[in-house]
Amino acid sequence: MAEDRPDTVRSPLDRVTEPTGRALAHARAEGGAAGRLRLRQLEVTVVIAVQSGLAAALAALLAQRLLGPGAHVFAPAAAVGTIATAIGQRARRTFELLVGVGLGIVVGDVLRAVLGSGSWQTGLVVTLAIATALLVAGRGGALVGQAGGTAVLIATLAPVEPGLELPRIFDALVGGLVGLLVVALLLPVNPLRVLDRATEPIVTTLTTELDAVARALTTRDADAAVRSLERMRGLDADVGRLNEALSGAEEVVTLAPVRWRRRAQFHRYAAAAQHLERVILYARSVARRSATALQYGEPIPPTLADAVTRLGEAVRVMRRECRDGEDPAGTRRLVRESAELAGRAWAHGVRSFGDGVITDLRTADSELLRATGCDPDDANRMVRRAAGAGEAERRPPMRAQLHRPVRRTARSRRRTWLARRARGRPDPFRPPTRTPRPV
Repeated sequence: MAEDRPDTVRSPLDRVTEPTGRALAHARAEGGAAGRLRLRQLEVTVVIAVQSGLAAALAALLAQRLLGPGAHVFAPAAAVGTIATAIGQRARRTFELLVGVGLGIVVGDVLRAVLGSGSWQTGLVVTLAIATALLVAGRGGALVGQAGGTAVLIATLAPVEPGLELPRIFDALVGGLVGLLVVALLLPVNPLRVLDRATEPIVTTLTTELDAVARALTTRDADAAVRSLERMRGLDADVGRLNEALSGAEEVVTLAPVRWRRRAQFHRYAAAAQHLERVILYARSVARRSATALQYGEPIPPTLADAVTRLGEAVRVMRRECRDGEDPAGTRRLVRESAELAGRAWAHGVRSFGDGVITDLRTADSELLRATGCDPDDANRMVRRAAGAGEAERRPPMRAQLHRPVRRTARSRRRTWLARRARGRPDPFRPPTRTPRPV
């Protein structure tokens, strides 16, 4: 019998090594996540490098065949610049290259004809070319850089080697078009795969930390909620990469004919990603208010932690449904469950910061419904109904007592009689006295 009893005695060594083990497990998980992120970045780098190499080779070949012999250096340079430095904006990049080269040629030729050639003339030409480009573009970028670079070439090399203007324009045109051709036709990436890989670290971190906040509410560990909040604040870099992936995927489904069939799925994914950013903001607010509620010792109903857990499950299911093109019924069901549990928690009784947690939860639920394609009014209505159902389940309305006649006690009747007597009004509870008629 003694062997069947569990050993509940813990040694001091176990109590010392347990936090170390948790720290090692956390470090191992962080290292695995960082390794997966590096692998995804390496894959993107390899794809861009292959596209750039192929574009440079094709641009140099076409420039030699179409523009004649010579050192057509700018054609492959323009192709590489179109692909590598403007992911998701390659069509605009090509347009900026051409406009920048044209501005540099015009300003450089005009000023060289008026001022001549020399060191100070070169500086003035570059200054006016960049100023003109900034006035046209309104900001820095490829247009400004190409205008300045072309102005330098015109001011310094045109006196020695005339006829640079026209080849440079054609080089820019050939290089930009070849870059677009490689991205759109020869090596178009899978836009949904790019989006899914960019979304994975965000969804993984967000759902993990929402589960951690739910455990913190259950165990009343305010420090754990604060740590989850700090980790969710580190999602900004991943959100930036997701926006870049959205821009690149939109370009692919717009330019590449073989990816046109993915347009509807891409737009759904893009809408979900837009609302996912807002869900992150409200999830941070949930973690912050949860930590404050625990620090102030407010009551935490058990259903509040369950509502936070359901929100994390809804985010996981939404990513899977967007990736597989499924109907978002699972996401909507989990969102309704989260709102209903939040309503039960409110009916159970919360204080100021707990009420803030419930408000943020319901707002995050509404954002997830909008991410599945719901109209904003319909999403808010669904959340209100689910929360109202949870409140009614906890505290059902007593409709039978709404029309029940009010019974007056002797004390209440006497209080009413004294009040009416003080105001000089007759007592409604006493029958009127009849005066005898005269005989």
